[in-house]
Amino acid sequence: MTEMLLDALADALNDTVKLIPFLFVTYVIMEWLERRTGDKSVRTLSKVGRMGPVFGGIVGVVPQCGFSAAAASLYSGGLISIGTLLAVFLSTSDEMLPMLISEHAPLGTMFRIVLIKALIGVVSGLIFDFLLRFTRYKHKTEKHIRDLCEEVHGNEAEDHGIWYDALMHTLQITLFVFIISLLLTFLVEGPGAGAIEGFLNRQPVVGVLLAALIGLIPNCASSVAITQLYLDGLLGAGDMMAGLLVSAGVGLLVLYRTNHRHLRENIRITGVLYFFGAAWGLLIEFAGIRF
Repeated sequence: MTEMLLDALADALNDTVKLIPFLFVTYVIMEWLERRTGDKSVRTLSKVGRMGPVFGGIVGVVPQCGFSAAAASLYSGGLISIGTLLAVFLSTSDEMLPMLISEHAPLGTMFRIVLIKALIGVVSGLIFDFLLRFTRYKHKTEKHIRDLCEEVHGNEAEDHGIWYDALMHTLQITLFVFIISLLLTFLVEGPGAGAIEGFLNRQPVVGVLLAALIGLIPNCASSVAITQLYLDGLLGAGDMMAGLLVSAGVGLLVLYRTNHRHLRENIRITGVLYFFGAAWGLLIEFAGIRF
C-alpha cells in the first residue's frame, strides 16, 4: 500500500509539473490582456470569427494536456466559444501519442487516430457553435478576463504586476490539480484498475458508453489506460476512440475551478463532451472502422 501511494504521488507530481509552463504562459497573456485592453476589446477578441473550432482542433492534437487546461482558462475568461473549447477537448491527444510511440505502433495508425480526432473536434465544435446560434445561449454568458483574475487576487487596489499575479494564479490551479490528480491516480492505477479493465472489456455498445465515461476522468492516467487496453486488444476502435475523445487530461478540472461561478454551464459542457465522444465512438464501431 505504501509503495502504491508513493507511485501515485510520483505520477500525480509528474503530471502536474508538466502543466506549469502551459498554465503560466496562459495566465501571463491573460493578465496582459486584462491590463491592456478594455471591455470592448475583450468582447471583440472573444468573437473573432466563427472558425475558432478549426484552430482549436488543430492546436489540440499536441500530445500534452496543457493545451486543454489553457483552453479551459481562456473559455472561463470569455475569450473562446464553447465550440472551440469542445474542439480542443475532443482533439487533445493527452498521453495517447506518447503511449502509441512507446509501444511502437505503426506510423500510419498513429497518424489516422490523431487526424480523425482532430477532424472530429473541428466538426463537432463547428456544429455546436452553429446550433447555439438558434438558442438562448447564442449570446455568450457575460464573462470577462477580469472575472477570472479576481478569483486570484480579488478586487484589491494593490497591483503586484503581471508576472506575480500570473504566478499566483498558476500556483493555485497547480495545487488544485495536484490534489485531485493524486486521488484519481491512486484509484485508477490502484484498487480501481481491475474494475475499469473489466468494464471496458469488449462489451458492444455498452463498452463504448463506459469507455467514454472512464475517459471523463480528469487525469492523464485514463488516456494511458484506454490506449494500453486498445494496444492489448481488449478494446475495439470505437471503444478506444470514445474514451480518448473525451479524455481531455486536466482540462475539465481547470474548467470547474476557473469557471466555478457557472457550475450548471460546466455540467452541460461535460454532458455535451460525453455525448459527442460516445456518439462518434458508436459511429466508428458500427461502421467497422479500424486504425
